[in-house]
Amino acid sequence: MDESRPVLRILLFGVQHVLVMAATPISAIFLMSATLGLDAGLTVDLLSAAFVLSGVGSLIQSLGPWKFGPRLPFVMLPGGAPLILFLAIAEQHGLPTAGGAVILTALFCFVVLPVFSRLLAFFPALVIGTMIVIVGVNLVKVGAVLVTGPPGSPGFADPGNLGLGMATIGFTVVFYLLFTGVLRQLAVMLGLLAGTALAAATGAIHTGSLAGGQLVTLPHLMPFGTPEFNLVAALPLMLYSLASMAEATGQTVINAEAVGKTIDKRTDVPKTVRGDALTSLLGGFFGLPLMVTSGENIGIVRVTGVRSRFVTAVAGIVLVVIGLLAPVTHAISAIPSPVVGGTAMIVFGVITVLGIQMLGRSDLDRHTSTFVVAVALALGLLPILVPGVYGGFPPNVRILLESGVAVGACVAAVLNILFHHVRPGIAARLTNTRTESDR
Repeated sequence: MDESRPVLRILLFGVQHVLVMAATPISAIFLMSATLGLDAGLTVDLLSAAFVLSGVGSLIQSLGPWKFGPRLPFVMLPGGAPLILFLAIAEQHGLPTAGGAVILTALFCFVVLPVFSRLLAFFPALVIGTMIVIVGVNLVKVGAVLVTGPPGSPGFADPGNLGLGMATIGFTVVFYLLFTGVLRQLAVMLGLLAGTALAAATGAIHTGSLAGGQLVTLPHLMPFGTPEFNLVAALPLMLYSLASMAEATGQTVINAEAVGKTIDKRTDVPKTVRGDALTSLLGGFFGLPLMVTSGENIGIVRVTGVRSRFVTAVAGIVLVVIGLLAPVTHAISAIPSPVVGGTAMIVFGVITVLGIQMLGRSDLDRHTSTFVVAVALALGLLPILVPGVYGGFPPNVRILLESGVAVGACVAAVLNILFHHVRPGIAARLTNTRTESDR
């Protein structure tokens, strides 16, 4: 994990991480632009900031300066649930308030972290494994939607897009089957490039997006104006940050297992959260939603067997360069979503398997453990498998219930405490009482 390889090889592996995750910041910013009606100049500025801050966050998490970052191969991204909350705040209260909400939430994470770290004892492998399975299933769904498009949208499940996605998966499998050594480790990137080449051959790439004017683009500080701080408006994002911290716990543990590093959850998990909070704090001043550690790169580490944290550090540098070079950003954004989605489905599937492996080491032969996992998976997967199931609830309640990861983690943690801590303690007291009465 701490080994540095030849520069060219490290660069290739770093680019592989970037290619797999690049669609996330691009899609996040394009969704912001479409939802909020942003002009082209502001969109380019935010896209530049997203890549630069993703790179800075990846460097922090991979290199671990001072107490920030666990020194694990992590990549950071915007998007997901934090983006949806950001958009909701922006639509209700304005963009300056949404930016201020991100800054307040980042500071909130620093404040509550000491308390949260004391609760980590209640997140054993049984709880974290359940959470990772839910995360993996949710991410596979995200990758699949990149291939098919959102259900109900024009062109949903278009055969051409499905063909591109499946072909990308097929290419990756063939490369992994036929190659050995470094080429096998690069199978994910080679599959993505082969899928892109097929897309180009079939006319699925829009070359107009490759055209650009300026060579260098610099993100601007406070693109929405001076941030406005409204605690009530920021509350939903603050509540979600607790779930994000729980997710960071699972990602830190599973990433450490993937690279063979023994960690202390009470010291290493807070480093991950601090890295997330610091990057989000910076991102808030550049108009971005919360930044979070990415699950994609954990799957890549496991698929390729490349454990060095310097690979993701180099990926961070590449992300910063992409954010500053406009033509490179345009070229990466031209990769069709079905190709990225096909690659993502493989990587996310690996994350699901990692969660299953962790559950396999959680003494599932005990009936209580099986019951805990079953209930947590049922409730955690419900909002993922049936979107909108909590649509009739109040907005602030719906924010937490619709996060399958948060629900699954909370249910697993509470049931684990009840069955494995509270219940045995009560049984022990009753036994002692009976023994004393017999005497």
